[in-house]
Amino acid sequence: MRRRGPALEPLLLSDEERATLTWWARRASSAQALALRARIVLACDGPDVPSIVGVARELGITADTVRKWRRRFLAERLDGLVDEPRPGRPPTIAVDEIEAVVVATLEEIPKNATHWSRSSMAARSGLSKSTVGRIWRKFQLKPHLVGTFKLSTDPLFIEKVHDVIGLYFDPPEGAVVLSVDEKSQIQALDRSQPVLPMMPGMPERRTHDYVRNGLTTLFAAFDTSSGKVITSLHRRHRAAEFKKFLVKIDREVPDGLDIHLICDNYGTHKTPAIRAWLAQHPRFHMHFTPTGSSWINQVERWFGFLTDQMIRRGAHKNVQALERDIRAWIKNWNEDPKPFTWTKTANEILDSLARFCRRISGAGH
Repeated sequence: MRRRGPALEPLLLSDEERATLTWWARRASSAQALALRARIVLACDGPDVPSIVGVARELGITADTVRKWRRRFLAERLDGLVDEPRPGRPPTIAVDEIEAVVVATLEEIPKNATHWSRSSMAARSGLSKSTVGRIWRKFQLKPHLVGTFKLSTDPLFIEKVHDVIGLYFDPPEGAVVLSVDEKSQIQALDRSQPVLPMMPGMPERRTHDYVRNGLTTLFAAFDTSSGKVITSLHRRHRAAEFKKFLVKIDREVPDGLDIHLICDNYGTHKTPAIRAWLAQHPRFHMHFTPTGSSWINQVERWFGFLTDQMIRRGAHKNVQALERDIRAWIKNWNEDPKPFTWTKTANEILDSLARFCRRISGAGH
């Protein structure tokens, strides 16, 4: 029989506390850390005393995290969630001042600038630049950074997501699933002067300028179950080259196996010549990703490995040297292939995108 620990003290919220925590948890502009702490306390609310492990499982965090913020709230109530106590001299900044900086960073734009700097926020708040910097680090706010995104406008977005993700999680029997795409315009670049090798205390150094020595295109079909890759290099990027690549796939995949290809919506994949060839090869089945959604195609991640490990820092005096190095890298990959583990279900992806859209002003419904 398992030994039970000491009984937990009930965490009971007042109406005002519950309203504040709900606002912190749901407000789109809340700092992630503060929103999570609010959700922890809300999940622990009630006379029935929910279990620590149950709350941790519900929120997808560790039991220690739940235990820490539950205990902090019982000791200090709402103030305990905003700022952790530090050893040494007591803090001289009021909680209201910290919240004002966080809210202004998330919800306001400074005059004559597109984003806050430590100097502009210090001038607005009356705090020092170093204090502003500490608050931003505490709540993981980085006004100087910006990311990019693009939402698909494909009218069949939901259907295509379910189709592609279904192939990842439940591939058909007696078939191979290949994630296919082209990495076009790979440049054979050579530096204008020799690269200086890395030395102790000094990184590898190279000139900022380079010489272009031609282009090549890599066609790749990534086997989602084994990680092996079928590839072909061509100097041009047309439907004719894609058809040649399909012929190579047909030749290399054992007879008796159906072939499910996951492709993007590039025009060369849908020409009359390609459709005619596919009609003559019924074991091929095409599955198209939603427009603007290359992230769903696993071969794109494989292209990232190739770029980081070989292309980006490579130096090639001609296209032949570039293609030779690409073939050697692919040969080495296929000697020890590594499939990718896809973890997000179609419903999880769609739910995540729905939450993201609700945060975007003017995104619609």
